[in-house]
Amino acid sequence: MTISKAAEIEIISALFLSAAEQMRRTLVRTAFNAVIYEVLDFGISIADAQGRMVAEAAGITSFIGGNDYALKMLMENTDMASLRPGDVVMLNYPYWNSAHMSDALLMAPVFIDGDTPEMFLCVRAHWLDLGAKDAGYVIDSTNIHQEGVIIPGVRVIKEGQVDKDIWRILMANSRLPEAIEGDFGAQVACLRTGEKSVREIYAKFGTERVRGAIEAFFQHSHEKSLEAIAKLPKGTWSAVEYLDDDGVTDTPIKMQVNVTIEDGKFIVDYNGSDPMVEGPVNSPYGATVSMAKTYFKYLTSSDTPSNHGNYLAMEVKADPGNLFHAIYPSATYMPWTHMVAFELIAKALAPVIDWLPASSGGDEPGFMALGKHHKTGKSYVTSNNEGIGWGATYRHDGANALQHPSTSTVRNTPIEVLERQANLFHEALELIPDSGGEGQYRGGVGVRRLVRMVGDIEVISMKKKSKTGGWGRDGGKPSPVHNRMVLWPGEAREKTVGMYRQKLTKGERFENFSAGGSGWGDPAKRDPEAIAYDLRNGYISRAPEGTTTDDSK
Repeated sequence: MTISKAAEIEIISALFLSAAEQMRRTLVRTAFNAVIYEVLDFGISIADAQGRMVAEAAGITSFIGGNDYALKMLMENTDMASLRPGDVVMLNYPYWNSAHMSDALLMAPVFIDGDTPEMFLCVRAHWLDLGAKDAGYVIDSTNIHQEGVIIPGVRVIKEGQVDKDIWRILMANSRLPEAIEGDFGAQVACLRTGEKSVREIYAKFGTERVRGAIEAFFQHSHEKSLEAIAKLPKGTWSAVEYLDDDGVTDTPIKMQVNVTIEDGKFIVDYNGSDPMVEGPVNSPYGATVSMAKTYFKYLTSSDTPSNHGNYLAMEVKADPGNLFHAIYPSATYMPWTHMVAFELIAKALAPVIDWLPASSGGDEPGFMALGKHHKTGKSYVTSNNEGIGWGATYRHDGANALQHPSTSTVRNTPIEVLERQANLFHEALELIPDSGGEGQYRGGVGVRRLVRMVGDIEVISMKKKSKTGGWGRDGGKPSPVHNRMVLWPGEAREKTVGMYRQKLTKGERFENFSAGGSGWGDPAKRDPEAIAYDLRNGYISRAPEGTTTDDSK
């Protein structure tokens, strides 16, 4: 039986997507730390010989296309001609890697015919410790050399054999050598799984047919993006948001985007933002590109898998030295900049695209816990991404307590895992009534978490949008709740913090709050049945002033 050319292209595309998914499943099944196997803090992709992304698997949403930039920089700055079968290259240099120092990217070439790589496999994942000045997250570094051991694209595996000298250096510079060894092994297994799958595709269809299919689905994706751009309004629009501070000073940091849509082109320009700052919130350019790619994909082709062709019509501008284009030796450890800035494109385009939602809670207001376990005495680092409310749209309420839109494909860490790994005990985890912004459609509600220490511990409150709120649409209101952590709640020494590091002792507590999403439309127009539903389910504590329902009489 013969198949049509179009059907063959679809089959080959599906097989590459399946290969990426097999890589993903291998990584999740074998990873050592919960940040990878529970939270899904990773990015996986398959690229052709030119470094163009062919397929990727779901990890962190804002990692879309992040490996593309890292691979491009590897191709420009390392001796790719010297690669051999079985090699694995490691990169964590943030200005090339489009992520912070703890996100270790491993790349493996795939050879099909001859001595030149036919494809490249990439997997990045968060390692718990790579020798930064502080355990856990570094929230106040002032240059890259305080943020860990720099790996600028070196072969850690040569023709299938781990370079023991390089590996001894990595192990000696980690506070958690067993953890990084386990996650390294999981990433290598991920790459080997991908290599096997890719070889099977080439064996089945042959090199020329596979190459032709790749070009075809790049072209199809590009045409789909162009069709979507043609339907968008044309012009230039701007938006501004503020990051709390840089972790060294208390000065708010301006983030600005100018979005220009013209025939066949979508331009995202961050040059109106503040220049680089002293603290670790400067964004590597690759991370900035990945952030913009993610929102562009949502606007133009949210219903199809991602590949190189999707982004040919997009241009991202951020001059070296800008907040969104960090250069050596600036500190870059805190990726909260691109998380808080993620919805800037939506804010800019909201006046002219009616289906874009109001803002979410605007932050990833999680926490990290580290120390020595009260039962085993072993050192640990664990973290949790906290859910926030999402913004309402012109058709429905915002979702409650979901991960930030820039990380919407990841998960929080289950209480069972947190309490097994760390000196934590949860006294409460609940939705916050009245935290969704009011509107004809309300914003989703946020989360309150009350935790007691069962042993001495160090906690990092992880938030960078605790001083400013969200933005509603068409008369909708922002959430009245800000992202924050309260240390020692109910005590005379109670303290409210954003990004902050604090040692706590057995019996002490912290309370974590996440903001709700913003509303859409005039609150006076909200359906009484919707108000009654919210009252029954505890999303609101009372009906808005001027409204009456059977539940609120």
